[in-house]
Amino acid sequence: MEQYEKRTDLALEVREQFPEDHVEIEGVVLKKESDRNKALKVTTVEIINDTGAKQMKKPIGSYVTLEFSLSAWDAKEMERRKKEVSAQLGVILRRMVQKALLNSKNKGPNLILLSGLGNRFATPDALGPYVMEHVLVNRHVSDGGASQENAYLLCGIAPGVMSQTGIETSEILKGLIEKTNPALMIVVDSLASSSVNRLCHTIQITDTGIAPGAGIGNNRNIINQETMGVPVIAVGVPTVVDAGTIIYEALENTFLKEGYQESQIQSLYQMLAGEEIKNLFVTPKDIDEEIRIVGEMIARGVNTLL
Repeated sequence: MEQYEKRTDLALEVREQFPEDHVEIEGVVLKKESDRNKALKVTTVEIINDTGAKQMKKPIGSYVTLEFSLSAWDAKEMERRKKEVSAQLGVILRRMVQKALLNSKNKGPNLILLSGLGNRFATPDALGPYVMEHVLVNRHVSDGGASQENAYLLCGIAPGVMSQTGIETSEILKGLIEKTNPALMIVVDSLASSSVNRLCHTIQITDTGIAPGAGIGNNRNIINQETMGVPVIAVGVPTVVDAGTIIYEALENTFLKEGYQESQIQSLYQMLAGEEIKNLFVTPKDIDEEIRIVGEMIARGVNTLL
């Protein structure tokens, strides 16, 4: 029987799916940090060689995951936590940007091309366009260089999706790169998670680029340094979870405690989940508010680069 594989775009969740959760995996380095109140957790998954990439089914590179809780007693505490997440995101982004610049062919002004991927008319997929509306682009007002040593010039676009434009997103971005000649690119997109608890409460930052739609089986051309010609940093937030994963986890939580084997749970899942489940995804009922909150936090984090 074919092993059920939970759909996810998060490297952290792929690592958690290994049975040897507390055993080091060859080619993969895991590092965890958290604040005193455990309201903000930072986990870094480093895939350092081909062995690790094969096991994780992800490219070699760094995957940093921010997990946060925004529940608070009052609005003041809520705002403090949001600022904390944005500040931490800014620190991670700056570190990745500085590393990426060393591998960039463009040695001119530190220009960053920001792309908000997704469909602004489909709320779970509207994160990228929403972030674009709240970042402070400054290329058009610069004198040809960043005003401070550690600051960057920023330009950006929300290219839409192929059903709106008839053009692959990668083709649009490739054309912009050729015209604007940025040192690197940052893309923001919605992701898929295998955990309901991580929806809109997790941010993944990686220096390996992104395959838009991969988590929901709607693969488009990969956007990374190899295809774009410049380093690509991807910032993603899980906004949907596969319905099949929800069913499978419910079965696991119920029947593993009763002594059932994994193979038996697999069989039961196959009986319960029909073909229609494969294309069904679930999103929070307040997804519009969640997109607004996490989108503003990401925009603030990006703005710290300026």
